[in-house]
Amino acid sequence: MSAQLDDLMQTPLAKQVREQVLAAKKAARPLARASADTKNAALLRMADDIEANRETIQAENEKDLAAGRANGLTAALLDRLTLTDDRVAGMADGLRQIAALPDPVGEVTGMSTRPNGLRIGRVRVPLGVIGIIYESRPNVTADAAALCLKSGNATVLRGGSEAIHSNIAIARVLQAAAKEAGLPDGSIEFLGTTDRQAVTAMLKQDDLIDVIVPRGGKGLIRYVVETSTIPVIRHEDGICHTYVDSAADLDMAREIAFNAKVHRPSVCNAMETLLVHRAVANDFLPAMCARFVDAGVELRGCEVTRAIAPSVAPATEEDWGEEYLELILSIRVVDSYDEAVDHIEEHGSHHSDTVVTDDYRTAQRFLADVDSSSVFVNASTRFADGYEYGLGAEIGISTQKLHARGPMGLEELTTYKFIVYGDGQVRS
Repeated sequence: MSAQLDDLMQTPLAKQVREQVLAAKKAARPLARASADTKNAALLRMADDIEANRETIQAENEKDLAAGRANGLTAALLDRLTLTDDRVAGMADGLRQIAALPDPVGEVTGMSTRPNGLRIGRVRVPLGVIGIIYESRPNVTADAAALCLKSGNATVLRGGSEAIHSNIAIARVLQAAAKEAGLPDGSIEFLGTTDRQAVTAMLKQDDLIDVIVPRGGKGLIRYVVETSTIPVIRHEDGICHTYVDSAADLDMAREIAFNAKVHRPSVCNAMETLLVHRAVANDFLPAMCARFVDAGVELRGCEVTRAIAPSVAPATEEDWGEEYLELILSIRVVDSYDEAVDHIEEHGSHHSDTVVTDDYRTAQRFLADVDSSSVFVNASTRFADGYEYGLGAEIGISTQKLHARGPMGLEELTTYKFIVYGDGQVRS
């Protein structure tokens, strides 16, 4: 440990972080043993209390929004931050959905009997203590805490400074409900500070925290990966593509592409680049571009795109790797299926990509060739979501390959251990 880091770890802030992480560690063992009924009762109480405290939560959220406007947050970031009536109700509904899901803890799989009579299998168990560092979206506080609780994990939450008031209000409701339901103190810890040094201190608690899950922009993800002494499950950019194949139903393609970009552009599963096969570009792009423009989308395209739709602005090389998170779209006309897949591999983030085609062989090739956490045929990338996959709320979307990939639901927040039954066997 460097002298500078050693000094940091001796500060009152770092000691407070350590105290809260210790509380989570202490809660982890009894929480891992909690019954499904107890955990579900806590989740349902949380849902009711979120709704009962809606006005208080929204009043705190308005403080964050006012600060965000004063600090010049973009419209996309303000949208992610806002807790409307529907979003508060959505938080509560998410808690109830998680309560209704099967409890993964204790599931036994692969039991077999060895020639010596030993019976060996695997049982699913919690990871232990999960640290979650996130930005902007305060509903993540409820989603993350609930998923960790249901999967038997204690959690340490650190939200972004832009949502500090909202997050504290939500966390207090969740903590009180968990305690009232009989779960141990420390099951849900929230670091209620905007001091960035708290993140650094948290990332050095490798003796107490089992895994870190960061959710946010490139800067946050990179800092966590480079600083943490704890294993990290990360979500990189959401640079999602829609490829309109030469065999596409163009009416279907227009609906899918429009939904993927416009439905909610500020989220990670929104389309950022539209790829169109040259064979259908003249038939597809004029009406498609006009519809995008009518919806307020700023279009940036390659030279072929601009020859077909002259109002489109020129795209730069940087546009192909940009996660806009707003109503901006890059468009490229490709000469072949292979060129489309090569573009996705070179510029994509392995998040979510879709092909629109009526050709079965092309669809199957796309599923095999595109190395993303979610790959779609004839559907919007907006479906890359834990709710839509039947997982309930998600803790994030992992774009890496270990140990989880795609929307991280309950099962992805557990691991396993081997269990062995004997009747006196000894090894010779």
